[in-house]
Amino acid sequence: MPVAPTHEPKNGLFRSLIRWFDADYIPEGADTLRASPKQVDWPRCIPFVILHLACFGVIWVGTSPIAVWTAVGLYFFRMFAITGFLHRYFSHKTYSTSRAFQFIMALWTAMAVQRGALWWAYTHRHHHKHSDEEEDKHSPVVDGFWWSHIGWITSKKNFPTDYSRIADLAKYPELVFLNRYDTLIPILSGLSLYGIGALLAAQGYATSGAQLLIWGIISTVVLFHGTGCINSLAHVFGSKRFKTTGDESRNSLILTLITLGEGWHNNHHRYQATTKQGFYWWEFDPTYYGLKVMSWTGLIWGLKGVPDSVYEEAERTKAEAEAQRA
Repeated sequence: MPVAPTHEPKNGLFRSLIRWFDADYIPEGADTLRASPKQVDWPRCIPFVILHLACFGVIWVGTSPIAVWTAVGLYFFRMFAITGFLHRYFSHKTYSTSRAFQFIMALWTAMAVQRGALWWAYTHRHHHKHSDEEEDKHSPVVDGFWWSHIGWITSKKNFPTDYSRIADLAKYPELVFLNRYDTLIPILSGLSLYGIGALLAAQGYATSGAQLLIWGIISTVVLFHGTGCINSLAHVFGSKRFKTTGDESRNSLILTLITLGEGWHNNHHRYQATTKQGFYWWEFDPTYYGLKVMSWTGLIWGLKGVPDSVYEEAERTKAEAEAQRA
């Protein structure tokens, strides 16, 4: 496991700045941070403020079909990585893959700018263990909309990765490296976007390096809020097919459209081990369809289905509800 440096800067802001580049730099100790109060850490808000303000750069760089469609494509390209890889593979291991493609998936997910795959998996597994309880890191039921949407991710309490909770992933040094230096890939991605835009402009296309970079940032901000809607809204709005989840998880078609299938949240909280989130054919689940196609290539395999017992429970619940209405 990563070892923290022995020399601790006394300035808290300086420590926060270092953590932007080295997520495992925790000289005060991970347990100390986890014992911190549940509150916003304002230095950690600076990257979010910068990203949101950068969106206004569109006033100067303008727009073009190339830039807009690049932003749209990046949104769905990275949303699939979040839902199909970070969630359904790294967090829940609902299918299998090779070590090489696992690394490619981790690289792909790093482009989403939502920290490292190991931190994401640890945080999500913790959420399921304590869903809508006081220990839940982002429950709208316990802490309200703003905390569950964005506040929780800035908190010192939720910053460290507990590698002991994800030993199945932490045994791979390449994944630990990407998790520790989780800004490396986003920075390289931004530079690549700028370079591609400049190259296209040099070839006579109506765009520029700055324009493509700004629209990439816009895509990243929208992606963050789209993902955050599952934390802040999927336990508040929608229907509950399963009453046995022990929490307020809901199913929502609107959230499904935003997140490529993650809106069937009550289904997911009832049975986390399946690759599917849409349990029935009419429950639109594009992430599952994409993973199914990938399984035909041999890159992934062993997609897990929904047990008959879960469908039987759904039918019983439906019958009981109909009987009560009658």
